Amino acid sequence: MTDHIAKLKTPKDCAVFEINATERGRPDLALAARKRAVELRAIEHGATTDVERECLEAVFAYEQVLSAKNGKKTRASRTWPMIERHGILEAVERAVNRKEETVGYTALVEMGLEDYAFEAVILRHPSYFSASAVQRSQERINQHNGT
Repeated sequence: MTDHIAKLKTPKDCAVFEINATERGRPDLALAARKRAVELRAIEHGATTDVERECLEAVFAYEQVLSAKNGKKTRASRTWPMIERHGILEAVERAVNRKEETVGYTALVEMGLEDYAFEAVILRHPSYFSASAVQRSQERINQHNGT
């Protein structure tokens, strides 16, 4: 992360930086600002462990994708109630263990945020999730990578 990105203190600062970077032909800096905004939102939400923070980052990254797609701020309206009912780790587990693929993965890949997919988080922290969630995550990522 560059010094400019690390100095961004709010998601709003990140959004302004991302727009400016895009206008100046610096997609690398725009992407870094987008990722910093996701990180800041997760920290603000109060994650207590790295895995919780990464799971929250995944939700906020997905909301960025939805917002960009819809042209206005959009919340992950089905995900947040599940988090409130079951907690962040169980919500991620449930989302990945659905038979159908999570729609967010492809959208995250398209915006350069594939590291924020629930599947990617699970593979980075397999000891926090069931064997079936880890296996399904690996299968989905392999499927998208063509392997």
